[in-house]
Amino acid sequence: MQSLPFDQPGRFWRGNLHTHSDQSDGALPPDATAQYYRDAGYDFLAITDHFRPEYDFPLTDTTPLRTEGFTTLLGAELHAPRTEAGSSWHIVAVGLPLGFAPPGPQETGPQLARRARAAGAYVGMAHPAASLLSIADAESLDAAHAVEVYNALADREHRGDSWHLTDVLLNRGHQLHAYAADDAHLQPQDPPGRAAWIQVRTESLDPDQLLAALKAGHYYSSTGPELLDVGLTSDHITVRSSPVRKVLITGGVPGAQVVQGEELTDCTLPLSMFRGGFCRVTVEDDMGGRAWSNPIHLAPTTAARV
Repeated sequence: MQSLPFDQPGRFWRGNLHTHSDQSDGALPPDATAQYYRDAGYDFLAITDHFRPEYDFPLTDTTPLRTEGFTTLLGAELHAPRTEAGSSWHIVAVGLPLGFAPPGPQETGPQLARRARAAGAYVGMAHPAASLLSIADAESLDAAHAVEVYNALADREHRGDSWHLTDVLLNRGHQLHAYAADDAHLQPQDPPGRAAWIQVRTESLDPDQLLAALKAGHYYSSTGPELLDVGLTSDHITVRSSPVRKVLITGGVPGAQVVQGEELTDCTLPLSMFRGGFCRVTVEDDMGGRAWSNPIHLAPTTAARV
């Protein structure tokens, strides 16, 4: 959790972890869905069709869609009964093996997530705000690597942001990462122009490297701005980014450290209020786009550069 991606070898690759094709309720077949993302400048994609009986439990094989400059990760959006407010769980599992078995008749969401993780998948809580996940629900999903902290499709309901639940879980000691996704179905009702993605740091587009980096938290999330570097000294955090109007450090205590201005690209903020807990970086640009670091866990006194 302490290792952020900026000093890792390689470069950042842009990708989406939550997408649907016509193998479930998306508009386009898998090849056209992949082409849509290639044309939009993405480097990789996980098509995560709904793993439900009405769609014959699709685990969409996208390996034939891999090219020299674009790759795919195999995955699905898993479902099993039930959450406190909803009839079924929504669980993103990326890196599933082909042949992953459908849920058994008595298998719960947390059990299904554990089985997916044991099979090698990176597991995420999909759109918790839109699903009205309770803290008890979220804590029961103990196989999750990460929370889907922003879902662009759910934002049309004003339930796209799930940072509050994530911060509560982190404050309770749960070791979780955080990712953003667009949940695109490429249907006419999808919000126009809405996009959210992750930037994963690896030496290549090899799917195994990408999956390992996801599990290690070597990525950040964005709806627009770039995070170029995040570094720690004994008492400050330094953030370099594309031009933004706000740099925000929040964490496990009420309050924040904030710098606001025009065309901000390099900011240093104090860390003392977050010592012994965690903090995270948010930047916001003039168009309202945001980028988020993964949570950074801080020692009570000093911390090395991440």
